[in-house]
Amino acid sequence: MRADSLSPLAVSLAAVTALSLAGCPSKGRDPTPEPSPAAAASAKNVEKFGGVVSEKESVPVAKVLRDPEKFAESTVVVEGTVRSACSVKGCWMELAEGVEKNRQGARVTFKDYGFFVPKDSAGAKARVEGVVGVKTVSAGDVDHLEKEGAVFAHKYQGGTAREVRIVATGVELTR
Repeated sequence: MRADSLSPLAVSLAAVTALSLAGCPSKGRDPTPEPSPAAAASAKNVEKFGGVVSEKESVPVAKVLRDPEKFAESTVVVEGTVRSACSVKGCWMELAEGVEKNRQGARVTFKDYGFFVPKDSAGAKARVEGVVGVKTVSAGDVDHLEKEGAVFAHKYQGGTAREVRIVATGVELTR
């Protein structure tokens, strides 16, 4: 049939039917919109380990490293770059302003040895929630950690070292 031979009523009914069907989702299809490609990529790039990192304001790792005693025994959210991670299990990582080995860093361990991070985490941006502390590390532990990739900015004669440490309850890595 030609379109000019249809009655105006038939044309109107066909248009209404077409419009009503266009808004109906197919069976099994989720009617919620897909996230934008940028939002989907952003969500995929964040890896989460341990507990939830709270949304409270974060402190740059450089600020913690300048005055660690100010933050000692406090739970804080710290942001920085993963300079290195344990090459054996991922049972610790170092948080610094960048990946360069000459920068001071804070060692991040994980509460109750309850979770680990990927061994290839170096270079990722990190948000870490945990308790800050300052500790003197024994010469034996310094040697052990250096073999796994650790860097100590404050080594003492005899092989011990001063270390800023964060015992994390949650970690978010963005690559």
